[in-house]
Amino acid sequence: MSHIGLISPILAQLNSGVVVVDDEYNVHYLNNFMERHASLQLSQVAGQSLFKVFADLPEAWLKRKLMSVLDLKTPAFSSWEQRQYIFKLPHLRPVTSGSQYMAQNCTMLPLQTDAAGQPLICILIEDATDAFVYHQHLSRTLVELEKANRQDGLTKVLNRRYWEEQLKQEIHRAQRYQHPLSLILFDLDKFKDLNDKYGHLGGDFVLIELAAFIGTLLRDSDLLGRYGGEEFGIILPDTPLSGAQEVAERICKAVADYPMLFNQQTIRTSLSMGVAEMHPKAHVLHDDLIRCADMALYSAKRAGRNRVCCFQFGETEYQKKVN
Repeated sequence: MSHIGLISPILAQLNSGVVVVDDEYNVHYLNNFMERHASLQLSQVAGQSLFKVFADLPEAWLKRKLMSVLDLKTPAFSSWEQRQYIFKLPHLRPVTSGSQYMAQNCTMLPLQTDAAGQPLICILIEDATDAFVYHQHLSRTLVELEKANRQDGLTKVLNRRYWEEQLKQEIHRAQRYQHPLSLILFDLDKFKDLNDKYGHLGGDFVLIELAAFIGTLLRDSDLLGRYGGEEFGIILPDTPLSGAQEVAERICKAVADYPMLFNQQTIRTSLSMGVAEMHPKAHVLHDDLIRCADMALYSAKRAGRNRVCCFQFGETEYQKKVN
């Protein structure tokens, strides 16, 4: 190992790990970086199997990599994006990095044989934790931006812009595959009176609480969005008018029976709900379906609130149902 000895003072100063093994995977050299981070001494591990010294290594995977380096006499590489780390080495970054181990870029290089003619492999371990942490933060930021782009800031349901885009897509899908599609529009009855009595904080509380509660009454495929103010919409894919009416009536009754505690005061409210179905063969725009559901909603309000009214696209009269 005389040729390694010649450059070991240089290797010792590197701010990257250096491990040299032979073709039987026995350790010939560790630089200061590896000794310091792995809490090892070369004198204690020289001649031992790499996989005994570092018991947590992905043995089968790493042996394949090292074997290809020996056989092909060409370098091999593993980035932290492919495999976060090979050697379980602690890092000095804050615990908020999401991992206790150093992210690594690892390069495996064939070396000239040692004095005994034995092939050697040099494994270079570059600390890539900064890049890993930055990527984590960037990914979280992008997720939050995406969520903010489609989520209503107050109620956390879909915002109007994103909800309408989803409605357009569902209409297109229903027309393409000849599936039924229904829409529910609803708003809180006498919401201004509620705001006057409990203040805007109370009004906001009711909107948040009911949005979360109504969400529990829907299928995963249903799309609840805030249309504006105290008005909300629910897109019901693959649902005919009769099914949508049943859903609306169940929600209407559940909300009327749902007590909400705000500042040690119990608040009760009710909904007026309009339901519209788009026949799969009807060539309509999303505005048409919203207008029909909105007409049914106002019919429910005129009929006394706390009820469901239905309108099927193409009909001239409402089908009304009083809870």
